[in-house]
Amino acid sequence: MPVPSPAVLVLEDGTRYEGRAYGAEGRTLGELVFATGMTGYQETLTDPSYAGQIVIQTAPHIGNTGMNDEDMESRRIWVAGYVVRDPSRVVSNFRSIRSLDDELVSTDIVGISGIDTRAVTRHIRDLGAMRAGIFSGGDATLSQYEQLELVRAGDEMAGLNLSAQVSVTENTVTPAVGEKIGNLAVLDLGVKQSTIVNLANRGFEVHVLPQDSTLEQILAIEPVAAFYSNGPGDPSASEGQVQVLRGVLDAGLPFFGICFGNQLLGRALGLDTYKLPFGHRGINQPVVDKSTGRVEITAHNHGFAVKAPSNDEPFDSPNGYGRVEVSHVDLNDDVVEGLNALDIPAFSVQYHPEAAAGPHDANYLFDRFRELVLDQTKKDAE
Repeated sequence: MPVPSPAVLVLEDGTRYEGRAYGAEGRTLGELVFATGMTGYQETLTDPSYAGQIVIQTAPHIGNTGMNDEDMESRRIWVAGYVVRDPSRVVSNFRSIRSLDDELVSTDIVGISGIDTRAVTRHIRDLGAMRAGIFSGGDATLSQYEQLELVRAGDEMAGLNLSAQVSVTENTVTPAVGEKIGNLAVLDLGVKQSTIVNLANRGFEVHVLPQDSTLEQILAIEPVAAFYSNGPGDPSASEGQVQVLRGVLDAGLPFFGICFGNQLLGRALGLDTYKLPFGHRGINQPVVDKSTGRVEITAHNHGFAVKAPSNDEPFDSPNGYGRVEVSHVDLNDDVVEGLNALDIPAFSVQYHPEAAAGPHDANYLFDRFRELVLDQTKKDAE
């Protein structure tokens, strides 16, 4: 087996980590973030929320289960680059149909292996997520100055709208499983396949709509409710989707948002959002549901959060949507992890209740959404 060519990971503060090329060779730039999951690397790679980001896997051994077609969360790999410590030399899972290495090469994902990912993670844990670049092949021969200048010229995630890069361009429909509740309008900001499956399993005919859909286009499918998905980018750069969401709320449609959708609901209600130092990523974030006191271990990938009053009392929506409460809180840092509107049928959470690679503590939220829609339908009929 040939020895991989040299590669280097360069951070915008000038820190450098030398290793070996993994996957495609060349150059890639993006925001460097870490993912803490011990499993589920395929779900991470194909999660559209990671678009524009170079992902470090904190688990040291990656690739041993290979890749398959069933666990794809979207139509392709979205990460800008991939950083691992020890790539598996052998694929041993019976479900695998190709190796991770081959998949990275065929999809032109530039990666690096053989570096101390724990040291890199601790570095950005202390200093915050930052721009970075991976250089291999001919780009590994660039001078250190040239590489650093390329990294510092890259896009910053703050102010970046990436929804158009990951969204569908045409409406797609997934039939309801079992008795149909009605049509559900899903605005695709980077939706995962597991989310669509969970919604269809609750009786919704799931209509996935492009990210630039208008309120009129959403209402044209005669939805019983609306859903905003997860996705990459800065919520403050998505004012168009916020205005559409305000129209959805004004129309009285039940609404559920996850991850990016939570941030956009916050902005629609009149709250602000801000960038976290290094974000929440991985599948081990402890979150408390304030209505029950139950602590859930949850899956996250977000670099931004909603700024809301931290006390336990409901507060008035600055945009006139009545009372709102913070429904969920991260126990690591007290970041707002959920919003619940008390006077309109709308709620959201900052994490991923579908969590294909686990855990499944928060899967009940899809049932809560179903009940909200059924209750609203009953009220409308009275």
